[in-house]
Amino acid sequence: MAGESIAYLGPEGTFTEEAALHIGEKLLAFDSILEVLGAVASGKASRGVVPIENSIEGPVGVTLDLLAWEYDLCIEREIILRVRHNLLVNSGVSLGEVREVYSHPQSLAQCRRFLEKLGVTTHSAPSTAAAARTIVGRRELAAIGTLRAADIYGLDVIAEDIQDFDPNFTRFIVLSEKDHEPTGKDKTSIVFSLAEDRPGGLYEVLGFFAEHGVNLTKIESRPSKRGLGKYIFFIDFEGHRKDAVIMDVLDCIADRTPFFKILGSYPEETVYE
Repeated sequence: MAGESIAYLGPEGTFTEEAALHIGEKLLAFDSILEVLGAVASGKASRGVVPIENSIEGPVGVTLDLLAWEYDLCIEREIILRVRHNLLVNSGVSLGEVREVYSHPQSLAQCRRFLEKLGVTTHSAPSTAAAARTIVGRRELAAIGTLRAADIYGLDVIAEDIQDFDPNFTRFIVLSEKDHEPTGKDKTSIVFSLAEDRPGGLYEVLGFFAEHGVNLTKIESRPSKRGLGKYIFFIDFEGHRKDAVIMDVLDCIADRTPFFKILGSYPEETVYE
């Protein structure tokens, strides 16, 4: 049944597929993060897996923007993977023959120093697996991708662990119509805007967490798309939205912000090496 399927950013061989396999085996590949969220919202899939941040390059903006403005989906779970990037080439190709490298923009950015030293031209692809598929049969091209992508598309791995910093982690989120019930060790994600640009506005909101003894695990801003200098704020913190103390904090924030949205409560995840 389609409702039991898990949508993910494909095609086969992406890091997102690797993350999705930790929660199920009936996977549906889509070509963009937008399509993954659309599949869950329309009922084509019961859950969707997309990247949300990386330890080197930071947030995945498109995921944040879609959650804030376009979809009312909930974060049900997070999956943290250790990411190891590899340079893939066609069989028999030497490193000196490579002139151009394809991959997802985040992957290219995470391997910037290696690519600069190699002296190649880079090209963006929708995903690491799509990049691997693109280079098949072209000796002068290489792709940054997974070992699974190399196996799927019959490519050789000519260089391993080429990321600029190690360890390199990517955090993925599992999206659904509902979030997770309390487990006793949870996190909650919210997004909000401030009523006006004034001194102390954000300080006031952050003060609610301090007053209630709630630990923040992430805070970042994104353009609100409502004009220059106007931002929305994403915060992750420890606790579940159904916990009494968290409910008090959320009520305080909701009363003082013109835009406020709970993105979900979910278990804190361990890292998959």
